[in-house]
Amino acid sequence: MKKKGVLLLNLGSPNSTSVADVRKYLREFLMDGRVLDAPFPIRWFVVHALILPTRPKESAEAYSEVWLPEGSPLIVTSQHQADALQKQLEDIPVELAMRYQNPSIENAVDKLIAEGVEQLVILPLFPHYAMSSYESALVKAQNVLAKKAPQVELEVVPPFYDDDEFVNAMVASSAGYLSEGYDHILFSFHGLPERHLRKSDPTGEHCLSCENCCEGTYPAHKTCYRSQCYKTVEAFVEKADVPADKHSVSFQSRLGRDPWLKPYTDFTVKELAGKGVKKLLVICPAFVADCLETIEEIGMRAKEDFVEAGGDDLILVPCVNEHPRWLEGIETLTRRHLERLPA
Repeated sequence: MKKKGVLLLNLGSPNSTSVADVRKYLREFLMDGRVLDAPFPIRWFVVHALILPTRPKESAEAYSEVWLPEGSPLIVTSQHQADALQKQLEDIPVELAMRYQNPSIENAVDKLIAEGVEQLVILPLFPHYAMSSYESALVKAQNVLAKKAPQVELEVVPPFYDDDEFVNAMVASSAGYLSEGYDHILFSFHGLPERHLRKSDPTGEHCLSCENCCEGTYPAHKTCYRSQCYKTVEAFVEKADVPADKHSVSFQSRLGRDPWLKPYTDFTVKELAGKGVKKLLVICPAFVADCLETIEEIGMRAKEDFVEAGGDDLILVPCVNEHPRWLEGIETLTRRHLERLPA
């Protein structure tokens, strides 16, 4: 029997909260052509002349607000997820890698090769397909493997945005917050430039072509981030019995002047407060581990904006993180694809 292994992928964080480390991380992240998808000369100028002179200091201050004694919340939680999976899989090696910085994909692949892995399940820890996250991390891993170990057989876990393992874990991990009552639930997803959706549309004509393009089932939805976000919400509210008039969707973390997916979270929280919403729950289903974008952007900044606009309290519902139901879900998703590897 061939030796099997598992590679978990996530986005990454700086190695520390120092300005130098944050600058290094941002440079690698923003120079990725699937993130800032401009021609290289333009991308280089924007990153090095317009962003890196000031953004690292600002971001370093934000990271210092969420940093744990063990390090980045994203990496600490992701490693705990990997450790839990390793415990369940026993003799099947599990490695965690980040698309940017450490632990690197190269090092993870080296460890798997040293273990004699011949067949590999890759699980990108991104519930939804986006060229700047799921696709970028997967392509990087595939390229590294093609160079270092082209003989390894691959099985890739697709986006799990509406898989029961993910949705049930979300419902279970948020149940305590919902049971305490709320005026409204805002599902805040990481934003994307609208052009990314069009680039990811294999038909070249469906995404953003009309107001209801995300409804129904179309070939373009297989790689449509927005459609998959809405399907996550549909599945969640049905399972959690959330009334239709007590939830909405928004998109956060936009960068630059080009149009991004709307409505914008920072505008939406103020609008909800202005409409009389006093207790607002915010769920961030684009992440399976809490990170800067959830803890600081939503739990701190958005909370402050909401209260200043007249709301009483904005409560960030934690991501699925290390909830037992999600650890079970990771194991189930992984075993499902391990079984699909040829004998």
